[in-house]
Amino acid sequence: MATDALSNTFSALADPTRRAILARLSSGEASVTELAEPFKMSMPAVSKHLKVLEKAGLIERGREAQWRPCRLKADRLRDVDEWVANYREFWEARFDRLDEYLKELQKQERRETEDGPTAP
Repeated sequence: MATDALSNTFSALADPTRRAILARLSSGEASVTELAEPFKMSMPAVSKHLKVLEKAGLIERGREAQWRPCRLKADRLRDVDEWVANYREFWEARFDRLDEYLKELQKQERRETEDGPTAP
């Protein structure tokens, strides 16, 4: 079954090791060996993570003599940001309404404090 690019991206981002690799690559290209350093896993395991990231379009691997640098490809992350933006707008609107409601409650409390308690 074919999946869309956004699903592949989210699947790749679901793993903390892959997110850490992307974070490292955000500061510049690195070799597979450099990317593997902070992890307690075999090189084949790191390579599997890199293949997932590459398949999702989040990284690209080059070839420069013996050095095989990995580079971040942030285009797919822009797609995630655009998808999340819809929900960000939704929650910001909700928080704005909540803020207005809380301000109204504070106004009522100040009025009641200034006027004294109201009789039932």
